[in-house]
Amino acid sequence: MSYMLQHLHNGWQVDQAILSEEDRVVIIRFGHDWDPTCMVMDETLYKVAEKVKHFAVIYLVDITEVPDFNKMYELYDPCTTMFFYRNKHIMIDLGPGNNNKINWAMEDGQEFIDIVETIFRGARKGRGLVVSPKDYSTKYRY
Repeated sequence: MSYMLQHLHNGWQVDQAILSEEDRVVIIRFGHDWDPTCMVMDETLYKVAEKVKHFAVIYLVDITEVPDFNKMYELYDPCTTMFFYRNKHIMIDLGPGNNNKINWAMEDGQEFIDIVETIFRGARKGRGLVVSPKDYSTKYRY
């Protein structure tokens, strides 16, 4: 489904996407179109794109084609989703671990919509760190 979502092909396009959006959250999926994890995430992003279009915009960036942000955002995982609002990186507390990004594929569209909505509401209030509506720590997986 990655071909249905807008790709950014260079660092300037990524910067402009983040800079130009004033009223919506910018969601950027960094990864590869051929990666199975990214394919799952792209499917979810495509499913929710129409539902979140009033408060979020979704872009895809290939980390091999655009390596400019790999070190800056520590893009070492196969699939990474990050959120920006008014040229500011919005962090999300998903439980213990990394608060900067989502580095796994989410399969549940409604769950992702809830996260985006939480980020939008928190970012609009000026918060740089928002708390996820669900705790993603491993204690609930066993």
